[in-house]
Order: sequence, then structure tokens, then C-alpha cells
Amino acid sequence: MEPLPVERLNVVLKPSHARVLIRPFIPHNEQRIKNIISRVLALAEDDVRKQMREVRDNFGYRHPGIEHILMRHFESVKRWMITDQKISGERKMLIGAYMTQEYALESSALFNPSIVAHPDQSGCEAGSIRFILSLRATGEGHISSIVFRQGIIDAAGGVTIVAPTPYVTQPEQIPNQSYDKAIFERKLAELGCGNGISAQIMSSLGPTFTLEELNKNLDAVRLQHRHEASVEVVVGNIRLLALSNYEVKFHPGTRPSERAIFPSSPSQSNGIEDARFVLFRDGENATYYATYTAFDGRLIIPQLLETHDFLDFRFITLNGPAAQNKGMALFPRKINGCYAMLSRQDNENIYLMYSDNIHFWYTSEIIVRPTYPWEFVQMGNCGSPIEIDEGWLVLSHGVGPMRRYCMSAFLLDKNDPVKVIGRLSRPLLSPNDNEREGYVPNVVYTCGAMVHNGWLIIPYAMSDYATNFARVRLTDVLEAMEKV
Repeated sequence: MEPLPVERLNVVLKPSHARVLIRPFIPHNEQRIKNIISRVLALAEDDVRKQMREVRDNFGYRHPGIEHILMRHFESVKRWMITDQKISGERKMLIGAYMTQEYALESSALFNPSIVAHPDQSGCEAGSIRFILSLRATGEGHISSIVFRQGIIDAAGGVTIVAPTPYVTQPEQIPNQSYDKAIFERKLAELGCGNGISAQIMSSLGPTFTLEELNKNLDAVRLQHRHEASVEVVVGNIRLLALSNYEVKFHPGTRPSERAIFPSSPSQSNGIEDARFVLFRDGENATYYATYTAFDGRLIIPQLLETHDFLDFRFITLNGPAAQNKGMALFPRKINGCYAMLSRQDNENIYLMYSDNIHFWYTSEIIVRPTYPWEFVQMGNCGSPIEIDEGWLVLSHGVGPMRRYCMSAFLLDKNDPVKVIGRLSRPLLSPNDNEREGYVPNVVYTCGAMVHNGWLIIPYAMSDYATNFARVRLTDVLEAMEKV
């Protein structure tokens, strides 16, 4: 059987040791924090200024706004100061510097890309489209975060990536963000925390409430029931839920390649994995969503990321018995009045889910099973379905002998996507000799592709190490499909 005429573009994005962000470096032992602060407080002011000159000389040119970041890190540890004496701004920043580290977030891998149209298309040449590419970046300790690149697909299907800047920044968490009480209580019930204690905590909160208001109620209930161990569990679960739903904001002057979403909630402590971005339209409203996997070292938690401009992001937990496992991918619009999502509940088959609420998913139905030898181990989607005239085009991955990953595609009915109307009986893309070696050998994989001017543009990961681009005529893909 002749392979499909897929062309590799050799627009390769590789890991880099040079791109670093600065992260908190705070000991877990409170006494060590106090010891470090006390040593800095004991320095003469001249020595403080000398040390800060060295910090600026060595790191200031690598991190714009470093003084603001150092002050923020000082604020996070100042409660451990053993004195109320007033100290200079230089000394505060130096304490912050001792609580700070550089982190090479892309040093090990840059892979599992997802591509969507950029929210700003101004200045594009006729027939071209500007895109944002999200990538899973892995660094020290195998911690994964989300980074971005931007580029252009021209009228002929060529791909150009804007060279990234040498520095990376993190967003600031938005204080006093609000929570919807009805949704929060529904999520508590899903977690099995809908009992008398949680009802007491929630009763005095308004229809919307802030984290500060919630924390006051949590502290009051803990004090009231301080001898009941079960209350600590409920309080801890409520706090974890609140901290897993939050909002962050990048400075509007930053470029996409300067933005990094690094794990910052307890549920993400070991990484943010495999974001599948999609431009979702609901009437005149357009929102970018990304389903992703939060990992705390033990549990895999599916979550949702929401943004309108790739500057402000909201993190939202997904709940319900159908919101489980990896590989959830949202359709780009509602179908018959409901949200629709692809998923993989059992590590093997591809499922379809519907919901009237994007936060909650209860039922699922198998739509595609492993059928061909190169997918006998398991199947999964490779990003959100793409709407074309013929139906919903879905890229898939299959795992075959020797844990070899290949990519393929199938077509779903536009009005009733539980119906598969076409399917490739052969791989669309398989790892070649140049792509077989990496952190996980013999893998090609994507978290989202794009159709433009008759081309299917596929950014794809090579063996969990680097990222390349491929393209194929959409007509060639559809003509190669067998009717189901």
C-alpha cells in the first residue's frame, strides 16, 4: 500500500538550555528560611549593596523586571522575619534573591505541540494566517510546563516560526479572583465533600466569593472543630479545589515566546502535560480553550484552560465520571446545543462525550476501537476535531508492536459525530529513521493540527524530544479514507 504524500517541512524546534525563567527557591524547612533571612539581616548595608550589584550584573540582563520579581519573592517569605525592624529595599531584594533560582524549562524536551489561529491577524499577507503554537516544555526534574511560539502559514502551505526571545517570564496570579458558588458546590459534591461541614463553610458565602472570603470561613470552621480530624480532610479538599481553579495574567508587552505557564497549584506540582488548544465559537463569542493533564506525582487530573488573548488565563477543574484519563479534546463549537468532547476513558478506545456544562462530564460512548495492526495496543485523539465541509476531521494516534506510535485520521458525521463516516486504513505519519530516537523512542504525536488553503498542517513531536512540521493536501487524506 502506497504511503500518503505527507511532506516533512524540517521546521524543527529543539530543546534549549539557554532559555531560562526565574522561580522561587524556598526551603521546605521553616527554620532554614529564618536562618537565611537572619544572615542577610546581619550584613552591613554596604555589603548588601555589593551583593545586589553582583545579582544585577549577573542576572539583570537575562530577566527584565528582575527587581519586581525579587521583591515579590521577598513578600512571600517576610512572615518568617523574627523582627519588625524596617529594612531597605535593597535588603528586601537581596532576601528575595536568596529565595530565587534560574530554571531551564526547555532543557530536556520541547514537544507535543498544538496549533490555533492567532487572535491578532493584522498585517498578514493575503492567503496567509498567523498562528500560536503551544508546546510542552520539560526541564530539570522532568517537570512540564506550557510555552508558546508564533508563526505564519503562507498561501502555499509554507511554515515560518518567529525566533523566540532569549528570556521567559511567568504570569502573575490575579488576587481576589472570584468563584461561582453553584459550580463550586457542584464540584464539591463530585469530590465526595458535600457534607455538613462543607455546607457550613459555604452557607455564609454569596453567589460569588473570593479566595480570601473562603479562607476566612475555612479557618473559622477549623477553629470551631479543631479536635475533629475529619474536618481537616474536608477543609484540605476544599482548599485544594479552590487552588486548582485560579487566574493568571501576563504583562501585555510580552511576546508569545516570552510567556511560560509553569505549574503553580498543588494538583500541577509535577507538571502540566499535553495541552490541546482549540478556538471555540459560541455565536459571536470566541474563546480559546485547552484541555490538559495536571499531574501531582500520583494523580492525573484533567483540567481546562481558558483565554481570549493568550495573556489572561483561567484554570478550571473538569469533573464528572466521564472526565478522567488523558486525551480529552473539545470540539470547536456546540453540537445540537451541547458541548462535545473526545476522550479515552480506558487507555484503549476513543470515546465521545456530551454535556450541557463545560465543567461537568457524566456519560461517554465508544466511537472508534483499535482495528489495524499499528494501533492494536491503544488509540487516542491527536487534538480537537477540525470542522471541514465533509465532517469532523480527527487526527488519531495508534500504538503497535514495539510501542511504536503512528498517526492516522478518521472522519465523523458533522451533525451526529458518534457516526464514523471515513477512516484511514494506514498511518498518516510514522516515525522515520531521523525521528526514532529521543526521550521516548519511536513516537510521532501531536496535540492539534490546522487546515489552511487546502493543506493539513501538522506540527508533531518526535520521540518526546523535539518538534517538526508536516503538511499534506486535505483532498489526499479524504480520498485515501475508506467509507465506514
